[in-house]
Amino acid sequence: KDPFNFGHGLKTDAEIAELRNRRRGKRLANYHRRQNTLIASLLKPMEEHTEDARNEEDLSRLPVKSAVYASLAANVALAVLQLYAAISSSSLSLLATGIDSVFDVGSNFVLFYLHRKSSKMDINKWPVGGARLETIGNVIYGILSMGSVNLVVIIESARDLITHGSKLLNEFHIPSIVAVGAALGVKFILFLYCYSLRSRSSQVGMLWEDHRNDLFINSFGLLMSAGGSKLAWYLDPMGAIIIALGVIAAWTRTIYAQFELLAGKSAPHDFLQLIIYKAMTFSDEIEKIDTVRAYHSGPDYFVEVDVVMDANTPLWKAHDISQQLQDKIEVLPNVGRAFVHVDHEATHIPVSVLLPLSLPFLLMPGSQEHRKYI
Repeated sequence: KDPFNFGHGLKTDAEIAELRNRRRGKRLANYHRRQNTLIASLLKPMEEHTEDARNEEDLSRLPVKSAVYASLAANVALAVLQLYAAISSSSLSLLATGIDSVFDVGSNFVLFYLHRKSSKMDINKWPVGGARLETIGNVIYGILSMGSVNLVVIIESARDLITHGSKLLNEFHIPSIVAVGAALGVKFILFLYCYSLRSRSSQVGMLWEDHRNDLFINSFGLLMSAGGSKLAWYLDPMGAIIIALGVIAAWTRTIYAQFELLAGKSAPHDFLQLIIYKAMTFSDEIEKIDTVRAYHSGPDYFVEVDVVMDANTPLWKAHDISQQLQDKIEVLPNVGRAFVHVDHEATHIPVSVLLPLSLPFLLMPGSQEHRKYI
């Protein structure tokens, strides 16, 4: 169905290529490409959205599980390797990277445990499900990681800068450099693997961000540690401070994003447009769409739709149509719950109700209620 003739707005690849060849036509071509995607999404039946999401989940289940387990195993091994490098070389920069790798292991275990726990929560005790449990776990773990060990690293590095009496260079420890280099190589492979799967799972998306950050942190730590051995001693503690501050900044950004999900951040505009269009075209009995809201409750969306039907619509028909629409929305990808409310008008002006004649005698003379009635 295409009652609003949105299909006429589709542009062919040749037309988009022609637009791109114009002077400053790149932005216009990108706009029409996004419009094509939006129109195709609107015209696709809701069943196809659900079926496509289910098929994609089935296809990505094994790769996603492989990415999670491979990242977990690699982080455990690399944490041991990097702690050895930090302890054997006495490098503060490598100590900062080693502590970050230890917290990566803890983060992986927390994510893995909460993901399994959220899928097994008692629906009678937790009616909204366990989707928000992962988000809460990310916030708590981020605060502990950000506020404890990294502050200790900053303090120790600052103390070394202030009290360092000798201007001699640090010892260049080759095994520690090799160990961190091997960790960088493994992280790069995991980064590439998770990059291809980051849009299929929020858990893999977080792992991809973690591997990306580790590549920068470990590379910088390796350079500053080597610089403290070859160029100037103060480069090593300075590198540790910069790495710890970078980890704190990264976790602050993650915590802020997780708080937005808990606070009920609105769903993307394209998703709202999809819900509006599907509700408008769902049934001929629906005359207007009053309000559509979609907001996060953890990683999933809660959707609220207010529709308007004729005042003479039978109760059974209004109930069945709204229930069917609610069921269709709830099986869409990333939707946790949906609520459909039916009304007979969109202004929400209260209907005047005449008070019974006996009521004035029950009101206290001179009271606000009595004056309002008069």
